[in-house]
Amino acid sequence: MTVDSKNIRIKPIVFFPAFILLVISIILSFVNYDSFLKVTTLAKNFMTIQCGWMFSLAGIASLIVIILTYFSPLANVKIGGPEAKPLLKKTSWFSITLCTTIAAGILFWGTAEPIWHIAYPPASLGIEPMSSEAAKFAMETLFLHWTFIPYAIYAVPTIVFAFAYYNMKRSFSVGSEISPIIAKGHQDKFNTIVDAIILFAVAAAISASFGTSVMNMGGGINALFGIDNNKGLWIIITLIGTIAFIISSGTGLFKGIKVLSDINVYLYYIIIAVIILLGPTVYMFSVGTEAFGGFLSGLFGKALFTGSAANDTWATGWTTFYWSNWMAWAPVTAVFLARISYGYKVKEVITMNFLIPSAFSAIWMTVLGGTSINLQMTGKVDILAIMNEQGSAAAGYAVLGSLPFSELLIGIYLLAVIISFITATDSTTNAMASICTTGITDGAQEAPLYIKVIWGVIVGAVALIFIATLGIDGIRMLSYLGGFPALFLGILSFISLIYIMKKPERFDSYAKKD
Repeated sequence: MTVDSKNIRIKPIVFFPAFILLVISIILSFVNYDSFLKVTTLAKNFMTIQCGWMFSLAGIASLIVIILTYFSPLANVKIGGPEAKPLLKKTSWFSITLCTTIAAGILFWGTAEPIWHIAYPPASLGIEPMSSEAAKFAMETLFLHWTFIPYAIYAVPTIVFAFAYYNMKRSFSVGSEISPIIAKGHQDKFNTIVDAIILFAVAAAISASFGTSVMNMGGGINALFGIDNNKGLWIIITLIGTIAFIISSGTGLFKGIKVLSDINVYLYYIIIAVIILLGPTVYMFSVGTEAFGGFLSGLFGKALFTGSAANDTWATGWTTFYWSNWMAWAPVTAVFLARISYGYKVKEVITMNFLIPSAFSAIWMTVLGGTSINLQMTGKVDILAIMNEQGSAAAGYAVLGSLPFSELLIGIYLLAVIISFITATDSTTNAMASICTTGITDGAQEAPLYIKVIWGVIVGAVALIFIATLGIDGIRMLSYLGGFPALFLGILSFISLIYIMKKPERFDSYAKKD
């Protein structure tokens, strides 16, 4: 359902600070690029070197809290009250959840990341590059970066917002994600501040994802048609992608995103099935099984590894990058995920937003990552050389290009990248637009299209500038900048979840009070 434009207004104090900061970033990058680079680099270095340990602890804390919640009294509370009926069936709920969260990322990094890890493992661990030990380390790291912890980071604020908005009757604001620990009389003032800060954070994060998708689509076009994956192509892709996203946004939440997500998941299934049939099946599942065991047994050590004791910068460039990225996305993505959780119990929300997507991602990384490692280690495809020449975006297409029916596979893969890009941008800008407006009184309502278009255009411009000037390093820098302010909201979110999970009836407006 779409909100009547007569009932909705932009919140200037929420909308304009984030909007103006992003515009200033664009202008400064053109007017004085050196100063722009200096400021952003200093900010990034402060976050990764001085505060990297905070991101690591926050990630582990989110994982622990979400597991405890599943076995707490809160798990049996229905979002929206006992009579609430789900807005979506579970298959569509899963599709939208997966495509909204890290689907665009697994398409890009599933084949590229393990190659970087086997070629350049952390120096402090003494792992020999391109060895069997490096291969196992690469797979373990894929599981670390793309399964339980990322989805725990998303799930914590999702549950708190869903419970606060639907059951506590708090306002439609990111600030509601910590409303259990904020007095109701101070909530509105606090919400305004939080919304303004988080809008900038998530705009930076979605710009990073936007840039990743543009580079990935450029790699697919290069693989299929031989067109150079350069700045000129990126501009064209950004313009076409923005138009596609606008069309999807105009159809509404339960049409465009739902249909595209359902299609996209089937494309993922096809890709996985074909690679299992045509790829190095025994190797991928053997190394995946062994690595998953190593990942589970060493989870805490891997998640909390900073490398600072040995002056090793590997963790700041990889693990901290991911934790900051997930945390930057989480507050606003949670608003969207919470809206579509209406009518389900909290334990079902955890299952759909944590357990099932983590399992899917583990399978994806086993198949795609395992195949990528096998091709590199056996010398069948020198993916590392291809990435050094053409960038990380070329890895997935190099892997698929080595298999039978490669052109068809690459076409399916590219289509999945395009749809993932549209759905992720659509859902996130949908939530961004909603929290910077007034007049939304129901979870199924949406902000006007023009506000979503404004955010889509601005994040597209920021993404294009960063990838055109700094490439993959620009994507990492955007993620760092967005993750830092979101880190503190994330910490308060899991404190809020701890606060309500023991005695949810104290906060639930539908519960019978003693």
